[in-house]
Amino acid sequence: MNIPIQQTDNVTAKDINLADLLHCQQKSYRSQPAPTYELRISQLNTLKTALLKCKHPLAEALNQDYGNRSTNDTFISEIMPSINNINYCLNNLKKWMKPSRRHAGLLLAPAKVYVHYQPVGVVGIIVPWNFPVFLSLGPLITALSAGNRAMLKLSEFTPQTNKVLTEMLTSIFDQTIVAVVEGEADVAAQFSSLPFDHLLFTGSTTVGRHVMRAAAANLTPVTLELGGKSPVLIAPDMPVSIAVERMIYGKCLNSGQICVAPDYILVPKEKQAEFIAAYQKKFTTMYGKVSNNDDYGAIINQRQFDRLTAVLEDARVKGATIVSANSETINAEQRKIPTQLITDVSDDMRLMQDEIFGPLLPILGYNTLDEAIDYINDRPRPLALYIMSFNTSTQQLIVNNTHSGGVCINETVFHVAADDAPFGGIGPSGMGHYHAKEGFLTFSHAKTILSRGKINAGRFVHPPYGTWIQAMLYKLFLR
Repeated sequence: MNIPIQQTDNVTAKDINLADLLHCQQKSYRSQPAPTYELRISQLNTLKTALLKCKHPLAEALNQDYGNRSTNDTFISEIMPSINNINYCLNNLKKWMKPSRRHAGLLLAPAKVYVHYQPVGVVGIIVPWNFPVFLSLGPLITALSAGNRAMLKLSEFTPQTNKVLTEMLTSIFDQTIVAVVEGEADVAAQFSSLPFDHLLFTGSTTVGRHVMRAAAANLTPVTLELGGKSPVLIAPDMPVSIAVERMIYGKCLNSGQICVAPDYILVPKEKQAEFIAAYQKKFTTMYGKVSNNDDYGAIINQRQFDRLTAVLEDARVKGATIVSANSETINAEQRKIPTQLITDVSDDMRLMQDEIFGPLLPILGYNTLDEAIDYINDRPRPLALYIMSFNTSTQQLIVNNTHSGGVCINETVFHVAADDAPFGGIGPSGMGHYHAKEGFLTFSHAKTILSRGKINAGRFVHPPYGTWIQAMLYKLFLR
């Protein structure tokens, strides 16, 4: 089945009224409120073909937007997960779309009850700058699988990537099916205030509050993928060198500009120096020098670079001890920062108050495992918790006594790529899910349908009351 094609340029608030664009998508959806399985499969396959064709242009565009972004990092963290997501949906969509049979129960007999999964309509997707391909296409793939239209608001900080994404999407989808919007903060504010049937936002907790407030005015349901300070808890039984090997990639990927990047380390006090030495050794093996090294990414822009250096200076002034992961100084010209390993930290430092979102790594020593667990629980619930331990009892103790959006045991960040499992935050780190079957359900309305045949059992509870059959029903069910 062919997908309508319409060549368009990027849409901004100046080009078209966003409310009009939404109205066009709503009208298009009403004309086809139940897209067939075949149409959805066609859309997904078309998107997959286009993405594979554009993988190198997207990687180059990201490299330009960042000033340096490894092609391999882009393939591993953006293109591959998106392709895997499409394949997963292609393989599972048919069974997701089937109505779910439920039990009517004796009280409602004879009747049939089932749940029909209907597209919600038009989904709004607000995309961040740190993974603009995966975090735009991931929600889009799920929204299309559920049979919806979608409007994407891309980040103003990735203009080159936006250009490739927009050209790719507008070459395969009509604007009434998938529309791409660009613009500054004022456009984002307009976008979040539109009466979508569902709104998904990925970004900071602070901005997430504004998005939820705007959506509440329209009673628009939201999925918020936020962040927070995701800890790595290294248990006493875990060899430090192995713990470093398991967590360092999650901190170095995209220079730590990841919502689920390890934010701080909890390690037995007597092993802090050992951790620093092991991290420096492994970092040097992986990257050596970061200056002029294409494998190690730059900070996205000067604003974020200045923020990180200010956070680092604040910690230094307040008594923190800071060492570089490779003895190399920060390269301001290239906006490259080797991991800065930071000890002697305190709660009054900005470093420990907000999500770091960059290559700064506080290291906190603890005396007992209970003390480390209490430290985590005394703070807002994070998007991820990373447990480093081979002791199953220790693993279970930490899992059962902490709250986080997700957990990795002896690994970091890779749980995001698990196709057959939900991903999402809890409390300040977010709400709702959009991966796996849970994502399909997020963008679907689960409509309960009760169906009766020719026998009308409902008449037995009609007035006038006091009949013998009603008395029998009360005896049967009121017990």
